[in-house]
Amino acid sequence: MTTLSPTPDLRLRRTRAVRFKRCGPAFVAAIAYVDPGNVVTNMTAGARYGTKLLWVVVLATVIAGPVQYLAAKLGATTGRSLPQLIAGRYSPPRRLAYWAQAEIVSIATDLAEVVGAAIALHLLFAVPLPLGGVIAAASGAVLLALGDRWGERFLRRVSAASLAVIGGAFLMCLLIVPPAPIELASGLAPSLPGGGALVLAAGIVGATIMPHAVHVHTDLARGHRRLASHRTDVMTAMLIAGMTNAMMLVVGASALRGSVGEDFSGIASELAERIGPAAQVAFLVALLVSGVTSTAVGTQSGAVVMNGLLLRPVPALARRLATVLPVVILLAVGVPPVTMLIVSQVVLAVGLPLVLVPMLSLTSSRSVMGARVNHRAVTAAMSLVTAAVVVLDAALLVDVLLD
Repeated sequence: MTTLSPTPDLRLRRTRAVRFKRCGPAFVAAIAYVDPGNVVTNMTAGARYGTKLLWVVVLATVIAGPVQYLAAKLGATTGRSLPQLIAGRYSPPRRLAYWAQAEIVSIATDLAEVVGAAIALHLLFAVPLPLGGVIAAASGAVLLALGDRWGERFLRRVSAASLAVIGGAFLMCLLIVPPAPIELASGLAPSLPGGGALVLAAGIVGATIMPHAVHVHTDLARGHRRLASHRTDVMTAMLIAGMTNAMMLVVGASALRGSVGEDFSGIASELAERIGPAAQVAFLVALLVSGVTSTAVGTQSGAVVMNGLLLRPVPALARRLATVLPVVILLAVGVPPVTMLIVSQVVLAVGLPLVLVPMLSLTSSRSVMGARVNHRAVTAAMSLVTAAVVVLDAALLVDVLLD
């Protein structure tokens, strides 16, 4: 009996399908790494210090990889999300207290994301900020509803497409104002070039490694038990997110050096004035896509937290409104966007250790992980990473409060 070989077109389609399947849970989590908070922090770092803090972006990406892999390993091994595992180990008062802070962190996460999308809509289409916030929140809810209907793969594809759009927009800006190779190389040498650089470095790390990315990743990884697939998934997604963050900083260094704009509107105005309206439009499109997609991920994180810690089913509409409604209200009453961004930074700085420490403890427990328990060297290394992240977040917190 003769076996027919697949035609070249069929082999190509199969290859593309396999590649697309590799866009796993890490691509959804990676959206948190290129959200509007990352945009403003990285571009401000470039505008103030050129490429001198590029090494911090690289370091944050290197740290983020193991963090997200541990999140994936925890969900894949136990079949439960981090909030579900915490709920099973905490007494009711501690569980509810943990839920309260996690819910506040989810709301703070959506602050930067909804605000970024609202400002992009305002500058692109003259949409009033409160209405822009409603549109951003509704768009995120629609993405989640479609994900509920069409499956997890839909959200993964949307996340991968969003990463491509955001990265492409900043790549276009770099093609207009390309950096000098020697400047890029000098930015990879660790240094802190002056007053405020340490705090801004802490801001870069804090905007990169975020609590809701861990919560979502543990939940999405539950149906995928192969750790080799998770390693490939995390490495690919973090590499793309890291390159996008690096491009944000380099665009700030190349196009905004010495500028005074340190919020979304200021950055957009400076881009239009210095390198033209095309760069401004590319920036605003990236900001809009980033804001809407990351709002969906942030809202999903709130649902994971609520379902895992309240130990009872919560209607989807209630879960989503609980996360984004406070942000829309703040926009409607006229709270300045810059103030909201500062508040979100403070809350995230407090909430991150409350995610990293339990996750490291659980993945280092043989009773939880069995044969997949962390090696002692991994536990030691991640303990140092967690301590370093906590110290950097504390520096950011102290600076914001004193300022």
